[in-house]
Amino acid sequence: MIEKVTERFIRYAKAYTSSNPESKSFPSTKQQQVFMRQLEKELKSIGLSEVDLDENGYLMATIPANGYDKGPVPGFIAHVDTSPDFEGKDVDPQIIRQYDGNPIHLKNGVTIDPADFPEILNYKGQDIITSDGTTLLGADDKAGVAEIITAAEILLNNNKIKHGRIRIAFTPDEEIGKGADKFDVKKFGADFAYTLDGGEIGELEYENFNAAGARITINGRSVHPGYAKNKMINAVLAGHKIISMLPPGMRPEHTEGYDGFYHLLSFKGNVEKAEMQYIIRDHDEIKFEEKKKLIREIVQLINIEYGREVVKMEIKDQYYNMRKMLEPVMYIVDIARLAMERAGVKPIIKAIRGGTDGARLSYEGLPCPNLFAGGHNFHGPFEFIPIPSMIKAIEVILNIAELSKKQ
Repeated sequence: MIEKVTERFIRYAKAYTSSNPESKSFPSTKQQQVFMRQLEKELKSIGLSEVDLDENGYLMATIPANGYDKGPVPGFIAHVDTSPDFEGKDVDPQIIRQYDGNPIHLKNGVTIDPADFPEILNYKGQDIITSDGTTLLGADDKAGVAEIITAAEILLNNNKIKHGRIRIAFTPDEEIGKGADKFDVKKFGADFAYTLDGGEIGELEYENFNAAGARITINGRSVHPGYAKNKMINAVLAGHKIISMLPPGMRPEHTEGYDGFYHLLSFKGNVEKAEMQYIIRDHDEIKFEEKKKLIREIVQLINIEYGREVVKMEIKDQYYNMRKMLEPVMYIVDIARLAMERAGVKPIIKAIRGGTDGARLSYEGLPCPNLFAGGHNFHGPFEFIPIPSMIKAIEVILNIAELSKKQ
């Protein structure tokens, strides 16, 4: 099992699958579809049935039942794209054998130092995989892909683990918020599912942020600065007013746990025109609505100050907290908790400070908590994943497969 999942993960990590938020195609990049075709061949080669890759880049397959045909059908889901926020091409995974607790020095001056990332000391003595420091690693979510496929192969070849019909799926474009856009829940045919898209070993999550995105356009007025009195409207300074009027304590760098935030993603422009992008997050539905209301009021106040519509804003909800949809079926969270305990893993139940495909799928009729895949420091060169954490993720999948037949 160790050799299989390690080989798979390294092979998958080397595949270039970054998504592109500016693309109008679906999937957003051709390289995701190329990788999906490779996975399609692999799933068929190991003996999975009903292997289907559709035109939108969704790959689904079935692990047939081995004696329990009447039970509920669980599913396991992971996404193949890596974050476009950091280079994901030419990934060169490194295995750090029996990590000794010292800083790990990679290329480009990148150092995974316990002084900065103390959690790595929890894996002292274990084999750890990193990138070479020039790219991200892609454990988000190539680890989940490797773990699901390795578990599927074990279930196909081990009749001692009794289970019902199981569905698996791999999705594109999760990193740009589109992973569930064209997911066919009815076609998938599972009663519930689990995304393997979490971080450290033990994570079990059934809450996530409510999320919205705000696009702000500021139309200024440019005149000669020597004759600008009562005439110039500096779009950049108007944007700065928006920043200064939002609570500074509600920025991501000052929040944790159940704290929500406003995150300024980008701000570009000049005197004549400026553009800003914010994301708005909160686990609590009421506070989420209050945050959206506040930024609308700020925009309105600035327009009143200038006596014209200088600022235009469009807010779109992106996804919602899946807890609302999972509370009626909490037994599937209990299955995951018990599966972890049987694998000798202590469940770490916490709210996701982000979102997953599972959040949106839960609102589309597929209850879908999130499980750990084992990685740390996603989306950058400091990313790492301990190999034993991947092994435990596989054990959890196998346990869920067996426990689900009893429901």
